[in-house]
Amino acid sequence: MNDKSVASRTVLFALTLALGPLACAPDPSGNHVAPVITDRIDEAALVTLAGNTRPEALTPEYDLGRIEDGFMAQHLLLQLSRSDASEHELETRISELQTPGSPRYHQWMTAEEYGNEFGLADSDLAAVRGWLESHGLHVGHINTARTLIDFSGTAAQLREAFHTELHQLNVNGARHIANISDPQIPAALQPAVAGVVSMHDFRPSAHVMPKPAYTVSSTQQIVAPEDFQTIYNLGPLFTAGVSGQLQTIVIIEDSDVYSTGDWQTFRTKLGMSSYTANFTQVHPAPASGDNNCLPPGVAGASFEAIIDAEWASASAPSANIVLASCSDGFTFGGLVALNNMLNTSTTANPMPGIVSISYGECESNNGAASNAAYKTAYQQAVAEGVSVFVSSGDSGAAGCDQNRTAGTHGISVSAFTSTPYNVSVGGTDFGDTFARTSSTYWASHNTATFGSALSYVPEIPWNNSCGSQLLSSYFDFQVPYGDNGFCASSTGAANFLSTGAGSGGPSGCATGQASQQSIVSGPCRGWAKPAWQVALGVPNDGVRDIPDVSLFAATGYWGHYLLACDTNPADGYTCNGAPSGWAGGGGTSFAAPAMAGIQALVNQKWGRQGNPNPTYYKLAATEFGTAGSAECNSTKGKAVASTCIFNDVTQGDINVNCTGPNSCFNPGTGAQGVLSTSTSGFGSAYGAHTGWDFATGLGSVNATNLVNSTAWSATPAISWTPPHR
Repeated sequence: MNDKSVASRTVLFALTLALGPLACAPDPSGNHVAPVITDRIDEAALVTLAGNTRPEALTPEYDLGRIEDGFMAQHLLLQLSRSDASEHELETRISELQTPGSPRYHQWMTAEEYGNEFGLADSDLAAVRGWLESHGLHVGHINTARTLIDFSGTAAQLREAFHTELHQLNVNGARHIANISDPQIPAALQPAVAGVVSMHDFRPSAHVMPKPAYTVSSTQQIVAPEDFQTIYNLGPLFTAGVSGQLQTIVIIEDSDVYSTGDWQTFRTKLGMSSYTANFTQVHPAPASGDNNCLPPGVAGASFEAIIDAEWASASAPSANIVLASCSDGFTFGGLVALNNMLNTSTTANPMPGIVSISYGECESNNGAASNAAYKTAYQQAVAEGVSVFVSSGDSGAAGCDQNRTAGTHGISVSAFTSTPYNVSVGGTDFGDTFARTSSTYWASHNTATFGSALSYVPEIPWNNSCGSQLLSSYFDFQVPYGDNGFCASSTGAANFLSTGAGSGGPSGCATGQASQQSIVSGPCRGWAKPAWQVALGVPNDGVRDIPDVSLFAATGYWGHYLLACDTNPADGYTCNGAPSGWAGGGGTSFAAPAMAGIQALVNQKWGRQGNPNPTYYKLAATEFGTAGSAECNSTKGKAVASTCIFNDVTQGDINVNCTGPNSCFNPGTGAQGVLSTSTSGFGSAYGAHTGWDFATGLGSVNATNLVNSTAWSATPAISWTPPHR
């Protein structure tokens, strides 16, 4: 116990504590928010910040004991919380920013304006900062939006302040550090504090999957940028001079790329050398105070970084690509980079209009404070006019079972993609192999830039699992589950026990704490359904449902995968010779930056759009009507009507194999069931159908029709340069 008594460390919120030179120090007279801390800060009256302990830290066999008191935890983030009234005002403002005819339509805010209107009051910031410093913790900075405090301290200081211990863990051979119980804070601070974003060093998953050795078909049509541009009808835009000029797409990463030359090689060899664009890497520092963004170097996620850069270019070849990354600490470096960039936004140099993120972590594991951090960051982004595209995930509806051979934790989704303020991008595959019509859609020889697609190709949900009904039927099995189902067969068990599939599902555990580890359970709840998420097929379930749209993201099981130029020797590829020898793969990591690129074309023509989802769903509601559009059904392939904006994917599913009792239907005695909305009967989790569905959202897009729609309203295009300090 520290020799200071609890009583002597009692802090009054009314104390006038100077924010000091390390804070963002906005003009006190500029903040218009009423204080929310109104009680005396009593260290003996504590509340628990529930739902902020990693499940691994609750597993006794992983625990190696308490870390030494002097261990320094650098740059933790304290997520602040606004009042319900202020939150309602912010939601109203964002709605006004997105509503044509409103006096505030597209009157985007700067970070300072956002903080002054919707950040915490000066006295609240002073009280929270004073409390942190009373425990010896160092405050590095308070962000311009007044929603985050960067702080550092020793394990002993954190234990004293938050009443939880940091322990060392050994999780399947990997060493980690994590708090072993939920943090506690004085009850008086609760109205202003959502929680500590991260008191552990677990990292999210990159949503990329390499091409597998096994394929269903004997032939392969590798998807090059020219194919992508043909299939999603980007060519007419490029011919008209709409290819991303004056646009900047920021890809948020956990690593730098191995070689910036790979991006240029990708563009040169695959037909984009005639377009002028730049690729730069930045490690954005905060607007003031201690720098919490150190260069990450080339870490294990360099493949993720290069495919994001390359495939954002594939759909917007004239857009500049900026990779923003920070090294990981006790917070995912990508979140640090995003927040730092958002909080340097000014009238003269606003944040770029497009962001793409290809990482994720299921809601229950991510924790309530971290879930709030992503929602809050994306809220600020759309208020600044920034469109945020996030990959939906690569594990079907089994969001807590990424990269597993079976789902075990039931239905869940990624917290990075489930907020109401981002576009969630799912994944499709092409259905020509299943329909045995490949020769209809692919030429027998490639062009000089390796294209071979002849037209739009019918799409199905991307799904590598034996739980797929289409895979089961292709191999002449009536069902995937049960003792006589495909998953129990020698072919299914040897090649298709996998959760690899485009992700979708309802938000279920964004707030509160799950009663069972890594399972949507108990009092945890999903984000509320946004008012704009209305179209044929959207369930009346009261929660945010994902994905919103989908693009091709398959890894080759049906004979199609995406190319990448990656010369990192650790990955084992070069960019020499024909692209068939290059790196490649799939996953919604490819789809998110590609869709971000398409939105960059919208922005070039119409100006930045903030959250484009209200317009997407408005367009889809018109196209789908009350019964769906037969003309826009993806199964029609090249016969899909030329007027369609969305290609409605109606065939297939994202169902994956599973074991155990959690949302797993298994009528047989074997080990494998399939993910289901019922354990007593088969309710596919989830199938494609007419209109919106959990498998592919609104479907894929005809880019030319989407960009040319008059539903977008024009605002001037803005060029952007990275901030320098």
